[in-house]
Amino acid sequence: MTLEEYISYHSTPENGALEAITRDTYVHILNPHMLSGHVQGRALSMFSHMIKPKRILELGTFTGYSALCLAEGLVEGGRLVTIEHNDELEETIRRNLSRSPLGEKIELIIGDACSIINSQLSILSDRADRQRILNYQFDLVFIDADKREYCAYLEAVYPLVPIGGFILADNTLWDGHIIDPAYDRDKQTLGLRAFNDQLKKDDRFEQVILPLRDGLTIIRKVR
Repeated sequence: MTLEEYISYHSTPENGALEAITRDTYVHILNPHMLSGHVQGRALSMFSHMIKPKRILELGTFTGYSALCLAEGLVEGGRLVTIEHNDELEETIRRNLSRSPLGEKIELIIGDACSIINSQLSILSDRADRQRILNYQFDLVFIDADKREYCAYLEAVYPLVPIGGFILADNTLWDGHIIDPAYDRDKQTLGLRAFNDQLKKDDRFEQVILPLRDGLTIIRKVR
């Protein structure tokens, strides 16, 4: 038994809906490794339960696995909004979300995350309505979309996260490529390096990188 298998064995099992999503993703979807998977899914669920969010924003839905995991920690009446750029996945996502009662708490939006967020912020700013802006804030944000755009995502969601709110960023170690000179020209690697470096010097946040799966950064907004 490998250490990874040991960790998985001693973690709470996936429920039936998540098992079905995992199976279908590996059978029918390209790049199934993009799925959060069992251990990371349990970690996302645990973080969500600890934070007890009323509203969650997810950038990058893929096949819906991580959205359902995060939704497990929503408080009564809570909602999760997830944005996916790839419209070819919409039917799959909606089918997968319907596998669980938690799917009713999730709103799927297809489109470019930064464009959607900035458009909404522009509307709110034009109306100069502080209460409406507060109503659109999220206690927890999960970033797991285009790695080249992580810095842009961070700036886009910053106004939507209250002081003390949390942002989780996936893939921040990028299978070790983050420190491998062989990937110095890879745009996704460069995007993640820029994101990690930006967080290092940005006093608006506190953060720690966990070596979980492909790297998961926990970020807390402090100002």
